[in-house]
Amino acid sequence: MTGSVPVLAIAGYLGAGKTTLLNHLLRNSRGVRIGALVNDFGAVNIDAMLVAGQVDAMASLSNGCICCAVDADEAGEMLGKLAGVKPRLDLIVVEASGLAEPAALARTIATADDKRFHYAGLVLVVDAVESAHADLGHAARVADLVVLNKADRVGSDELEVLRDKVFTVNPRVAVLPTEFGRIDPELLIDPPARAETAGQLSLDEMLWETHEHDHHEHASYQSVEFASDVPLHPRRLMGFLQDRPAGLYRAKGFVDFGAVGSGRKFVMQLVGSSLRFERQRWAKDEPRRSTLVLIGSGMSPESVTGALHACADAEPADDQAMLGVLRYLD
Repeated sequence: MTGSVPVLAIAGYLGAGKTTLLNHLLRNSRGVRIGALVNDFGAVNIDAMLVAGQVDAMASLSNGCICCAVDADEAGEMLGKLAGVKPRLDLIVVEASGLAEPAALARTIATADDKRFHYAGLVLVVDAVESAHADLGHAARVADLVVLNKADRVGSDELEVLRDKVFTVNPRVAVLPTEFGRIDPELLIDPPARAETAGQLSLDEMLWETHEHDHHEHASYQSVEFASDVPLHPRRLMGFLQDRPAGLYRAKGFVDFGAVGSGRKFVMQLVGSSLRFERQRWAKDEPRRSTLVLIGSGMSPESVTGALHACADAEPADDQAMLGVLRYLD
């Protein structure tokens, strides 16, 4: 999609590993252009350089840095400036202060009236070692992905207790144990296909292949594929997306709604609580079928694919069935 830049929020208590996770994303972006708006900035490593100094917020771009003090009222304006950068960013990450209220942070981004960017969910970073002393209630309730950092420093039983603690508050959230904030960037966003980099490995791609890949981040989450030659019923698909299976964090792909979709292909992107569709034409020889990839942690693949097949095995859609989809049209 080309119209709006996704904005991902990272929250968590002081010392949980938010900056470590952001550093990991920046170091292993694999072609993804990332802009960062950071509170309590002090140790974010950009392009292998340690940027030191305390400022209230920082917008960090691959082609330079813009530093300024921003309060809550100015956050939308700063995000808009980042979203307007050329060449276009693929992702904006907002790393909140450890004292920031996650719900307020999410609301600030989601309610900003700027079509250049959109809210793409909240990642809550939890210190697995100190979690017994942390109140996860409100923060976990609004999170789209919970990262249990420092998981290598606790036993499996302690980790399971922590998972249950999160699920008690938010039974559908995806939970991902990590070490040193290492998560596969593809869990958050796809590397773009850029003509100028075709056939040539960038520095961060080489670092990933020679170092980070040894940690097997890809084994920490699931990927479920779905395909159907029968058009999906828009109302049933929206019901599936709005009442998502437990553990589902991302879904992407192409949807064929048949005649009620005016014979168009709908590109779907679900990231956390952000859902967007883009309407395109089918290529001349492209088979008209729905193909989706669903990504998360702790999902039941059989339940996920079964629910999607039920969206195809449905009565013909009426003329009003597309209204729910059109609300999320990019």
